[in-house]
Amino acid sequence: MRNVVVLDLETQYIASEVGGWGRIRDMLVAVGVTYHTADGQYRTYLEQDVDDLIASLREADLVVGYNVLRFDYEVLRHYTDDPLRDLPTVDMLDHIQRSLGFRLKLDDVAAATLGEGKSADGLQAVRWFRQGQLQKVIDYCRRDVEVTWKVYEFGQRNGYISYRDRHWRLRKVPVRW
Repeated sequence: MRNVVVLDLETQYIASEVGGWGRIRDMLVAVGVTYHTADGQYRTYLEQDVDDLIASLREADLVVGYNVLRFDYEVLRHYTDDPLRDLPTVDMLDHIQRSLGFRLKLDDVAAATLGEGKSADGLQAVRWFRQGQLQKVIDYCRRDVEVTWKVYEFGQRNGYISYRDRHWRLRKVPVRW
């Protein structure tokens, strides 16, 4: 692949504020960050830059994300009629859920697989956004992209990722992405 683009979005609202998870589009983009393997660059997008973000995704040979199909693309649908479903995409959460039958948090997968995790959570990012601490939101979103890329690379290289079950035992999930 020449240009893999790793994507993560943070939103302005949480689900309960927009009427639930059925209204993800109404959560609105606060910040989007991408990492482009073609040039090794991170790019930051604010709400007014969403058209540029979508164009960047359209130029990708592959988009990689965690819950990108159900969440990130759906948030972006507020700004476009483009369903984005035809983008060549690896949604790691989708793969994990299909394999295990349940969902895992990125932070838990990263901790078990890499021994590292995220820097905060989405609720904190919304608080920072509302407090005008945009750089903190950007830094948090970028860290999520970094962790997502590392988990993806690990799975691609080793054929599995890890998580801890409810008894704290380390488990492996075979992946082919």
